[in-house]
Parts: sequence; structure tokens; C-alpha cells
Amino acid sequence: MKLAGRKRGVALITAMLITALAGSVAAALSWDNALDVRRTMVMLYRDQAIQVAIGSEGWVRSILQDDQANSTSDHLDEIWATQIPALPIDAEAVQGEIFGEIQDLQGRFNINNLLDTNGEIHQPSLRQFERLLEALGLETRLAGITADWLDADQTESIPYGAEDPLYTGHTPAYRTANQPISNITELAALDGMDRSSFEILLPHVAALPGRTPVNVNTATIPVLQSLGDNITLGDAEGLIALREDGGFPDYGGVFTPLVDTDLQQDGYSETTSYFQLKAVVQIDTVRISLFTVLYRSPNGSDVIPILRSLGTI
Repeated sequence: MKLAGRKRGVALITAMLITALAGSVAAALSWDNALDVRRTMVMLYRDQAIQVAIGSEGWVRSILQDDQANSTSDHLDEIWATQIPALPIDAEAVQGEIFGEIQDLQGRFNINNLLDTNGEIHQPSLRQFERLLEALGLETRLAGITADWLDADQTESIPYGAEDPLYTGHTPAYRTANQPISNITELAALDGMDRSSFEILLPHVAALPGRTPVNVNTATIPVLQSLGDNITLGDAEGLIALREDGGFPDYGGVFTPLVDTDLQQDGYSETTSYFQLKAVVQIDTVRISLFTVLYRSPNGSDVIPILRSLGTI
């Protein structure tokens, strides 16, 4: 009888262990299944958000085309320059919202202006970049270092420059671009460009194809200062106030006495061809940011995306 009792006790304990093990396995399977479902939904929401963000480009293209048809200049009082308010995404498959803004990239200094049409360093633009750095309180030597990053040779600029011999000594090692850049974040790789300096510089520079003039109707104060040696902070602030009601009525008459002679021909204008759309889409807990650089032809007939990036400029 004692032996039978022991056997029944062992059987009971075994059954309890099997039940506990089965419950643990079932719970683990249920948790893994819930994670798989959630992961799938997040990926689905992300794909949907990207498609919605790309779809917003069509709306922005229409805005920019209408603007070109109805205006001879581009300034900050136009519809494109206002922030896109949060708009609901209400569809059977998608529930969320989209918001964002359009920025004039020619209101900034185009880093690729440092090269002329022959790929050599353009000295007037180099001096302009030095003035921009000085206006921002940054080291002007970054201008020569940036020019060396872009030009095709391996000759370091005097007195400041940096070429492959310097960068290949870093860990990890890398080389200079030796060509125009397509994304402004590449400046973060420059020798001497720390995070703080990059964040200060970022709102005032762009990386656009070829050489582009500065749109004085949308330029920031430091960019306006960079156009001439004698444009002080007070002068730039006065120019900002002068353009408040629909831009400069006669931008040529205002800037001809101020802008360096070497920049008179193609250094500034009142129109823009390159814009950046920042579209932010929120679906459930998924949030994506799409940055699209748009090129608008001079007659406004075509507005085409030339560069897209997710999550970063």
C-alpha cells in the first residue's frame, strides 16, 4: 500500500510538471505569435506611411507649379512657405495624420558652389563661405577644408586644407569625396567639424546640383551677410525687415551696392528652382519622416523629385 501511494504521488507530480511545462510552452508560443503579429503590423504601417508621404509630393508639385504660374518671384509670404497643417489620413486601411513643410533650399549657401564649372575651387564662393562661417561664429578654416573635400586633386589648400593623407589616418579610415556632394550631412565627415558646429551650420547650407544663386527673398541673416564684406548684422536685419511684405520690390537695386563684384552675375536672385519637402506621417505608433528635394523648371512646367531620404536630411 505504501508503494502504491508513492507511485500515485510520483504520477501526480509528473502530471503537474507536464501541465506546467505545457502551459509555459503555450504562453511562449502565444507571446511569440503576438510579437510576430505586431511586427507585421508595424512593417505594414511603415510601408503605408511611406506611400502616403510619397503621395504628398504630388500635392506639393501642384502648389509649386501654381506658384510659378502666378508669381515672378519666390518669397516667404507665398502659400508654399507656410507649414502644412496636420491633415487626417482617413481610409479603410489607414488611419493617421500627415504634416510637414516646404523649404527654399536656395535661401541657403550651396556648398557645391565652391567648385566652378571646371571643377576647380571658385575663389569668390570660397570667400563667401568664409564670411558665412564668420557670421555664425565658426572657424573660417572649415571653408578651405570643405573646398578640399570637393575638388578633384590631392593638393591641400593653403593655409587650411585636408586631403586623403589626413583622413586615411583616422579610425576608421576614409577618403575625401573629390566631387560635388548630394547630401549635406556629408559635411559631418570633415576634419574639424564637430557636432555643435554642424548643427549651427546646417540651417544655412544646402547641397544642390551645380552652381545656384542665393534667393535673397528667403535667405537667412548669416547668408545675407555672406554676400558682401560690408554687410553687417544690422544691415542684414534691416534687409529682412525690408522684404517682409512680399519680398524686395527691386532686389537688384538693393543688393547691387552691397554684394561683392565677383558675385554680381550669378550670386543672388529672387527666384528658386530647388525646394525641400519634409513630410511627417503618423499611423498608429509608427512615425516616419520623408525628405524630398524637388527641382522646379524655370517655366514651372515640371516639378520633379531628385533626392529622397527617410528619417534624415
